[in-house]
Formats: sequence, C-alpha cells, structure tokens
Amino acid sequence: MQVVTPKQMNRIEERSEKLGVTKKQLMENAGKILADRIASYTANESGSAPEDTSVVFLAGSGNNGGDCFAAASILVYKGFKVTVVSLVKPPATELAKEMAEKLPERVALVKGYRSENVETALEAAELDYMTIHDKDINDLQKKKELTPVESIMLSEKKRMADVRRAVSEADILVDGVFGTGFRGQLDKDIMSIFAISTGAYKIAVDVPSGGNSAVGTVSAGTFKADETITFGYMKVGLAQYPLRKFCGDITVADIGIPARALDILDGERKYLRTDRAQLAGFPRSRERDSHKGNFGTVLVIAGSSSMRGAAAFAVMGALRSGAGMVRLASVEKCIDTVAVLAPEATFIQLDEDDYGFMLFDDQNKAFTDAVEKASAIVIGCGMGVTNDTAAILRYVLENANCPVVIDADGINCIASDIDILVNKKARAIITPHVGEMARLLSCENSMITDNRLVAAEKYAEKFGITVILKGAGTVIADSKYTAVNHTGNPGMSRGGSGDILAGIIGSAVAQGYSCFDASCAAVYIHGLAGDAAADKLGQKGMLPRDIVDCIPDSFSILRKKQTDLAEQAQ
Repeated sequence: MQVVTPKQMNRIEERSEKLGVTKKQLMENAGKILADRIASYTANESGSAPEDTSVVFLAGSGNNGGDCFAAASILVYKGFKVTVVSLVKPPATELAKEMAEKLPERVALVKGYRSENVETALEAAELDYMTIHDKDINDLQKKKELTPVESIMLSEKKRMADVRRAVSEADILVDGVFGTGFRGQLDKDIMSIFAISTGAYKIAVDVPSGGNSAVGTVSAGTFKADETITFGYMKVGLAQYPLRKFCGDITVADIGIPARALDILDGERKYLRTDRAQLAGFPRSRERDSHKGNFGTVLVIAGSSSMRGAAAFAVMGALRSGAGMVRLASVEKCIDTVAVLAPEATFIQLDEDDYGFMLFDDQNKAFTDAVEKASAIVIGCGMGVTNDTAAILRYVLENANCPVVIDADGINCIASDIDILVNKKARAIITPHVGEMARLLSCENSMITDNRLVAAEKYAEKFGITVILKGAGTVIADSKYTAVNHTGNPGMSRGGSGDILAGIIGSAVAQGYSCFDASCAAVYIHGLAGDAAADKLGQKGMLPRDIVDCIPDSFSILRKKQTDLAEQAQ
C-alpha cells in the first residue's frame, strides 16, 4: 500500500489541482465520505435513527475543519442533530471559509475558542479562568455590576460550559481540529476539551489531533479515536507508535486524487505499508520437480555455550520458512542442543574459548567453504561480543558472496567497531531494536523512539544497507524505500522472537528475493505467525517456539488473503 509523508501529501494535492481535480472537489469528496461513514455507523452499528443522533464536530481553522463543515452540511439534511464547535479560531483557509459559509442555519454553532483580546486580558491579570470554582461563578452571577476582569471570567466559564455540554451529550464526536501539519504540544484548553467524559463514538479526520503524522509521536492529551478516516493516502506516522494507539481502526478513503498525481514523487524516497498485495508470490511455489537446491542454503553463525536457544530459533525460523538447506556454525554445546531441536539442519563445529564463545579460525575449511557457498548468512544471534566474534563478523562481511543478515550480538560488535560495517563488501541487513539502534548511533533510546523513520533511513543511506528497526510498527528502510509493518502483537515481546525473524529473513534472501523485499516479507510473515500464535494461545501464554510452529499457519493465512484479493479484483 502506498504511504506518504504529510509534505508529500500536500504536493500530491497541488498536482491533483493541475490535473483537473481541484482542492475544493477533494474537500467536498472528503466531507461526503465522512458523512456517509457517520450515517453508516448510525444505521448499522449504533442502531439509532438520525433524528435521535447528536453529531458534534470539533473543528479547527484549517482544511480539516473544512472537511467537517462539508460533512455537517450533508448530515443536517439527513435528519441528524448537528453541532459544530470551532475550537481554535474562525476558519482561516479560503476553502474552510467557503465551507463554513455554506453551513445551513439548522447546524448549531458553538464558539469554543477565546478571542485574542480575552487572551491578553487574562494574561495581564495573571488569571487562569479554569481554576475558578462554580461557587465563584454563582457569586459573580448575583452581582449587579462586574469589573471587566469579572465579566471576562464569567463569559469564559460560559464558553467552556457550552463546549462541555455539546461534547458530553454527543452520540458521535468528530475530531477535525488539527491535521497532518500539527507539531508540538496541545494547549491546556484543547486538552481539557478532549478529556471531557463522553460515551460518544469518536472519529478522527485524517489524524487524531495532537498526533504528529510525520513521525508518529503524540502530545499529552491527544484525541483518542475509535476510528480514523485518513484521506487520499495513509500518512507514515499513523503506522508508528505511540500515535497508532490513538487512531483506533484506520480507513484510507479515496477522495478522487488522480493516479498520475503520484508522478510528482518520482525520484523521491517511496513509502509503503506491507500488505498481502505487496507479498504476491511469497513464499516461492514448489514445483513437482523442485529440489532443495532451488530454495537456497542459509548459513547461521550463532550461539554460544550459554545462549544456545538463540541459534536454535534462528535455525528453526529459516527451516520453517522454506529454505532448502540450513547449516549452523557454532560451538559444540550449542550444536548438540540444536541438533535435537532441528535435526534437519547440518552443522560446522567451531573452537571455543574458556567462556564458551566461538573462536575465529580462517583456516577452518568447512567454515570458509560454507561462507563462500551460502545463499544467505545469518550472524549474531547469541554469539556474544568478543574479539573473536567480531573477527568472524568482519571476515564474513569481507568474503561472503551473498547477503548477510546481522542480528543481536552482531549489531553489538558493529557498535563497538564501526569499521566492520564501513569495510564490508557483502550486502548487509541489520535488525536492531531501539536499544541496539541507540548504541549504533551513540544516543539515548528516546531519540530513536521519537525518530524511528529518520533513524532507520539515514543509517541505511549512510552505509548502503537495509535496516530493520524492530518494534511495534517495524520500519524497513534501504537507500530508496521505507516500509512500515502492521502485523504482530505484544505477545511476541519475549527473548527469542528476534532470532526467529533473523532466520526468516535469511530464508527469504536465500530463496532469491532482494534484501528489501525479503526483509518486508519476513517481517510481515513473522508478525502474522505471532498473530496466529496469539489466536491459539493468547498473548500472555504464547512463547517464541509457538511463533515457529505457526509459520505454516501464516503462509495459509497469506494465501487466503491473496486469493480473496484476486477475487475482489475480478
């Protein structure tokens, strides 16, 4: 699925105008889609008649507010009780003004913002009207004469009472306050309105107000929607956490933008949301005359005496996801364990130090031959960070003829010596979680959490690699493309899950997919297997081994989804 940044969306709309579909048409289409969704919810889900349904629009001054005005004009003629609460200031854009002027008289209007004069007066008096108690208001109302400040306080309390009444009595509450251009923090007025207790069904227009749709961060007090309708194309930040938690169900609505408008983005980084259409053809079909050589050889260099499970999960991930052959290079104790769990694999024993970690020996012919002949190499899972394991990684990156998937301790080796990555010759895929990415960039975890897309993209560009930044809404980036994933669940947040993913990536690469495509497919399948495991066992009780067992289920689910998609296209 095509995904865009907010800036790209603005340029697409500009291009649409030049192609004959004006911004006014786009806004009217958005208003109609929003109105139709509200009518559909009322008819099919809430079961209420329009005349018994109060729809309250919280409108901003920009084009998001214009979308709300357009929808309100439609709904009032369908019999709904419609209220528009302007929360920021009067409509500011030409389109928003035009839509506001068309509002029928039957639409109730509530002024939810305070004027600049009132703002100035409150600041000058060093007063916060929100701290004034109802008793004080009652006393003011009894006075025959009020001071200018008292008059302001009384009118401000009335304004907030009107807003509170509209929100609390709403059956459907629509947030169109701030759009995709929002950055920073909500003010306390808006936060207090969003916090009003209501049983309304909440719909966000394009993005929940308070959310940054470019990076996925949120302000304190962000509107928490049951459903978000985003227009044209999905915005990249909606797939990132924490913003994703505030969106509810996400619908991408077609508002009539010409397909050719996307041409304006030619030559720029392309954004995608991994989906079943993108994965058509994965995993590779197995013809009747196929043999193991058709599906590649994955060499896994992983494990140590104290971390044998990591190697086992990587091997089983590669085997379950279709690799023709999987070989493990590791120390004796690790091989003994994995041989029991995955007898389908073959093994290369490496010498170990006194602590059970692999020793580097470039004279080990079985190992060097395996590096040379592999279709994909997975390295790092549970191997530890020592001078020898770093030397093994360096040797692999300088001598492999195939892509190399670097996970866990392999990433930590790079963090200790970036020249390992600088001097690489092989194509590389790295799979850091937030903490590992922060170590690579020598920064705090919060810097990565707040800039996941940028961190992955810039690192991929700098070193010419594919970066898989793991976590909810996993980001996959290379020098030209960025993808965000939506499969998976919190039950996968256990040690071992990442090792399985590394094995699946290695398998996809070994089967002939490019580094980026293999990474997207593996992340999607890994999450889908996790979702299947959660369905069977629950998120609290599932284990990484259950993810391995559910990889075949994920293939079945994917095939069904692809079949459904093909039937819908006919």
